[in-house]
Amino acid sequence: MRITYKGDYALKTILDLSTHYGDAPITIHELAARADIPTKFLEQILLDLKRGGFVESRRGKIGGYLLARPPKEITLGEVIRFIDGPVEPINCLDKHYKGCKEVTRCVFRDIWQKVEKETANIIDSITFDDLVKKNKKFGSSLVYQI
Repeated sequence: MRITYKGDYALKTILDLSTHYGDAPITIHELAARADIPTKFLEQILLDLKRGGFVESRRGKIGGYLLARPPKEITLGEVIRFIDGPVEPINCLDKHYKGCKEVTRCVFRDIWQKVEKETANIIDSITFDDLVKKNKKFGSSLVYQI
């Protein structure tokens, strides 16, 4: 699994919207400034997040973006997979993989399956509500590093 810049920015955006869940919509310029994301890139990310059912947009003077679902219903893994794809550490774990003749006898495959399973268990058990609570516990503004 590798988190791209797009994935990192998508996670930051969902976290920011989660922090302000229930408030008025947030403009793209506010989101971009708070998370230090280029506005044009954020436009593309928000379109993808909207298409994925993570965010909604509102038009007009008091328009902007907000979460489409409560933060407790959105997991880290769900967003990562939607933006960056599977969490498999290597392609041969895909059941349709045809690139290796040794795939069924490979001594490494079992290890990579365990890595995938544990990674999935971790990221699928963390909701954005959990992250908001953790962030508030630290008493800090939104600061992220992935």
